[in-house]
Amino acid sequence: MHAIWSGLGFGFGLIVAIGAQNAYVLRQGLRREHIGWVVGLCAGSDLLLIAVGTAGVGALVSANSGVLAVVSVVGAVVLLVYGALALRRAIAPSGLSAQTGGPPVSLRRVLGTTAAFTWLNPHVYLDTVVLLGSVSAGYGASRWWFAAGAGCASILWFSGLGFGARLAGPLFARPGAWRVLDVVIAFVMAAIATGLLLGLG
Repeated sequence: MHAIWSGLGFGFGLIVAIGAQNAYVLRQGLRREHIGWVVGLCAGSDLLLIAVGTAGVGALVSANSGVLAVVSVVGAVVLLVYGALALRRAIAPSGLSAQTGGPPVSLRRVLGTTAAFTWLNPHVYLDTVVLLGSVSAGYGASRWWFAAGAGCASILWFSGLGFGARLAGPLFARPGAWRVLDVVIAFVMAAIATGLLLGLG
């Protein structure tokens, strides 16, 4: 259960950031346009990449304690950087523009745009395949439970963001709501980074 909850928190910390993909999912949710397909593509892509990272990178680093130690330190540093960036966003938010007007868009175009935001973003590979895969290796035999928790976070986030957008739209139109969210992200990242460093002792 510890691995699952850690994976859940880690997953939320990685994906609950203001970015092009999340802004697009929120926008489609506000428009109520092909949102099931958008959520399915985003979450499905995450699940695939999480599995690849956990199976490949996780197995690689777990076989070498020295590599595991190095990866843990690097992972902790990256997490602290993520946390610092989240705090910076909380202090000076850029805001979120979710334009909901305009004519209907075809399913093919929506899926193409969603795929571009997902697969052409280099951070998705750093987050899921490299970073999450490396961190999961620190849980040994429980790494797939960690991955399952991260996968659940992805499904919950994209489903909530997409299907709940009509309810949450007015709330997240306010910079203060994103500030609170970014503060939570910063604390999650710092907590997991601390856990990684303490595990080296």
